[in-house]
Amino acid sequence: MKIEVWSDFACPFCYIGKRRLEEALEKFPHQDQVEVVFKSFELDPHASRDTDLSIHEIIAKKYGVSVEQAKNMNKGIAEQAAAVGLDFQFETLIRTNTFDAHRLAKFAEAKGKDAEVTERLLKAYFTDSKHLGDHDTLTELAVEAGLDRNEVEAVLKGNDYEAAVRGEEAQAQQIGVQGVPFFVLNNKYAVSGAQPAEVFAGALQKVWEEENEKPALQSLSPTSDQGAVCTEDGCEVPDFNKQ
Repeated sequence: MKIEVWSDFACPFCYIGKRRLEEALEKFPHQDQVEVVFKSFELDPHASRDTDLSIHEIIAKKYGVSVEQAKNMNKGIAEQAAAVGLDFQFETLIRTNTFDAHRLAKFAEAKGKDAEVTERLLKAYFTDSKHLGDHDTLTELAVEAGLDRNEVEAVLKGNDYEAAVRGEEAQAQQIGVQGVPFFVLNNKYAVSGAQPAEVFAGALQKVWEEENEKPALQSLSPTSDQGAVCTEDGCEVPDFNKQ
């Protein structure tokens, strides 16, 4: 089974949804046959690399609420995060543009380190208050996750993996993704949002059963089956004279 997850490193519910999916997978009997792939999505492609505004001020401006109301909104999100073992630090979070972080994640995928880098970037943003728009910071995080420093620096200095990120964002538009996280299972089933682990568990089971269990055959033979058959024990010839 393949699960594609469209998400953004600046999306709190993407991190929460990731944990809830992982919780469901831990109890799924076929977890070793499930591949999870993260896809690029930018909630705000036009976000500045640097800003003097706090995340509370940015949320207040975006939704037309007071800063105090924005703080309460973020507090509620932090409580949901804590329920799945995550420590969100909104007071010191550094808002930035995530495009280069997505490019780095695509490079990590090419190196077989996408799971490690995705987790490290999410934790860096929401828990460690790291600047994900800063190339030096991204390089250090990538090295922590096991990538080569020189290769990472070369990727970030150029335009490597820009097309890969844009391609995945275009794909999201094509399949109608309007918000993240968005989960696509086996290219035909979808789960939208950071659903409870129970929802993910049910989705995993449903997809597994529908995709792997052979459908039962419906017999079209007459109920008084008089067809001649052969088995490994020999052939049985029916008596057609019997009524």
